[in-house]
Amino acid sequence: MIHRHELFVRLASCGYGEVPARWRATVIPYVNPHSLKIGPIEPFGIFVALGIFLAARLIVKQSERQGLDPNPIHDYSMWGVAGGVVVGHLVHLLFYHPEELSKSPFQLFKVWDGLSSFGGLLGGIIAAVIFFRLRGIPFSRYADAFALGVAPGWGVARLGCFVAHDHPGTRTDFFLAVDFPASIYGGPRHDLGLYDAILLFSITGLLYALRNAGKLQGRLLHLLALIYACGRFCFDFMRATDLSYVDARYFGLTPAQYSCFLLVIYGVWGLVKKRAPQDGASSPTPRAVGTAR
Repeated sequence: MIHRHELFVRLASCGYGEVPARWRATVIPYVNPHSLKIGPIEPFGIFVALGIFLAARLIVKQSERQGLDPNPIHDYSMWGVAGGVVVGHLVHLLFYHPEELSKSPFQLFKVWDGLSSFGGLLGGIIAAVIFFRLRGIPFSRYADAFALGVAPGWGVARLGCFVAHDHPGTRTDFFLAVDFPASIYGGPRHDLGLYDAILLFSITGLLYALRNAGKLQGRLLHLLALIYACGRFCFDFMRATDLSYVDARYFGLTPAQYSCFLLVIYGVWGLVKKRAPQDGASSPTPRAVGTAR
């Protein structure tokens, strides 16, 4: 059965006119991301920077609210950004688009040229494990603060993916679809950057609604991992496979979908295991004296 947008595109290509405006009006207009550049600065980079800034501010604020010393978060910030960028680029290059290595081995060092959000998350986690272990600070004390900052910050960064339209999905007439150019993309498609942002902002609302729930104290990061993994696993089935530049598939699944299995394990493990109340998590206490900034 021919999709109605496909039919219109075929008619247009045969000289029967453009795709009817009434169908285009039912989807989100496509805006060329290059038209939004500010000098050499891409809109994607602006949203990523805003997301990182928002996440850092919210983690610090939540740490203070829980009576925890926020100085370790200040010190960790650069570790997290560096780890996220480096590992995010390596995951993009080695797992999503290994064909890019054929251009030049120096692609490994061009950390600005292609980033994976899941790789960035992995890099941030690795940096956190190393940083908090070196400082001798239990990361579990700050886990809830990280959840309440990472979810909205990641959502803002994913808006950058939506603005850049770098995660096109399958063809559709869904009302949240983007009217991608027919000459290149064949018409309206799902935009997974938008869907991911909506999911993360929805999870953010849920986490903030539950942050005072006693049984979930110390478990919000696990809840974030579980819900996001389920949503992302489903979304990736809508990713385009009919374009020239698409995510690699391994036995029919994307690298992100395999990562989702790990997030589900982490989330379920954290939610079902019994935990002792976290120090400073239930009631504010004075900050530690003499902690280095």
